[in-house]
Amino acid sequence: MATLSLDLLSAFIVRAKAATYIGGGARSLSRRPGSHDLEYREGAFGYLDSYFGGSNFIGQEVVFFDNQPVWAMNYYGCVLEPELINARETGQLIQESLSELYKQERFLGGFEYTTDAGTYVDTNEGDFASFAGKEWITRGNVRVYELIYHGGLIKD
Repeated sequence: MATLSLDLLSAFIVRAKAATYIGGGARSLSRRPGSHDLEYREGAFGYLDSYFGGSNFIGQEVVFFDNQPVWAMNYYGCVLEPELINARETGQLIQESLSELYKQERFLGGFEYTTDAGTYVDTNEGDFASFAGKEWITRGNVRVYELIYHGGLIKD
């Protein structure tokens, strides 16, 4: 296996995230019954985001280097106030917000983005090697959506 540069890995994660769910990337063949799978490849790197559900969902992102898993993130999110926001609106606000974050060439760290549709907030601890965090959307003073995530490097 070639030597893995952590700087290249971090940069690849941002590009892969931007190109798949956030960028409206094409779905790949579902690897598990009922899963929604998004895939991205670039040289020795591969990325797979596989999730289940819609307004309440759970998933995992995995990065491979030379076909070996090297990084992963698990997440669970749900619409908390379905009378105030639906899954489609939530997805649109997340896509718009994270698109702005990825333009900063990062995917972790405090971030807040406000539109007419609501305010997206992301907060976490750690760095891409080991992290845990939460994102949420508010409308007015009401938290209408929330997602919890954690992940980091995979080592033998």
